[in-house]
Amino acid sequence: MRELDHIGIPTQVIQPDEIYLEGAKVFVTDYSKNSNKIEWLRFEDDSPFPELIQSTAHIAYRVDDLKAQMEGKKVLVEPFAADESLTIAFIEEEGAPIELMQFA
Repeated sequence: MRELDHIGIPTQVIQPDEIYLEGAKVFVTDYSKNSNKIEWLRFEDDSPFPELIQSTAHIAYRVDDLKAQMEGKKVLVEPFAADESLTIAFIEEEGAPIELMQFA
């Protein structure tokens, strides 16, 4: 099961209240505070994220079973713990990045 959570859009424009994710070398906004559920992402030049994620908007879904949703898909970013209650991965579908989010 997939449930739409938010849309992530790469930008070069500094956004109000950005949060810096040091390991990913990216500034993000809190999409839960955006009326359109948009997460703005501003990547540093040496960010380890794949170019497709840095240059193309992504759709993020909440999923019940991350591994099942990844099965047979092109994996862009392997699962990682965003925090103690959230695991995230990125796959590619239809040429676009898809974020999968599994909450504990």
